[in-house]
Amino acid sequence: MTNEGQLPSDLFLDLDRSGPMPLYFQVASRIEETIRSGVLPPGARLENEIALGERLGLSRPTIRRAIQDLVDKGLLVRRRGIGTQVVHGPVTRKVELTSLYDDLAQGSQVPTTKLLERNDVPASDVVAEALGVAPGTVVAHIRRVRFAEDVPMAVLENYLPPEFTDITDTDLQAHGLYQLLRGRGVTMRVAKQRIGARAATGDEADLLEIEDGDPVLTMSRTAYDASGRAVEYGVHCYRPDRYSFEVTLVDK
Repeated sequence: MTNEGQLPSDLFLDLDRSGPMPLYFQVASRIEETIRSGVLPPGARLENEIALGERLGLSRPTIRRAIQDLVDKGLLVRRRGIGTQVVHGPVTRKVELTSLYDDLAQGSQVPTTKLLERNDVPASDVVAEALGVAPGTVVAHIRRVRFAEDVPMAVLENYLPPEFTDITDTDLQAHGLYQLLRGRGVTMRVAKQRIGARAATGDEADLLEIEDGDPVLTMSRTAYDASGRAVEYGVHCYRPDRYSFEVTLVDK
């Protein structure tokens, strides 16, 4: 692959243009082979659909569908203002009491954080009920974007009880929130969690590098320590092309 992100033309020399196999599928399969073999490493960018189609003598809809097929498989990601890029495989998160930072690190992906807000705020009725404090109690508020290999994965918003208002910006840039809590002696035992989906707001779309109104996965969680005290309330949204939840069901 060149610095301009061109796929080698000879990769597509023997496309069967008159057979029963759809052209988009053949193109997607060739590109997938180069990604899985490491010829196209994570971070490599593809040339745009128009340029690739003209170079290969294929229509733009054919190229677009081939690329979308690889996006759906989690091998490519479309990044607004950057283009189409090869990425590590999507993160599949088992519904367990872990953090996104932990999941990424265990999956051999490098997690990084952009801190958007760290302030102390009066607890709203919803936050107060989740944390078991009186409405108006000053609690720690944290809002971040989590990245994996420089690709934005999630917008994370957390509220913590008053005893954690001394957590600093530096702490949050360097460590996952659950790492910080464990370092303070907090042992999280159980959580109530709700998973859903909705359209991204304009702010979330900008942060996640997707289009306004694109779908996002959502999760709200209240985590409790060994004594049953609430230690964290979080409301998060995730890019569905880069993230999924996995649940194991057991018949009773």
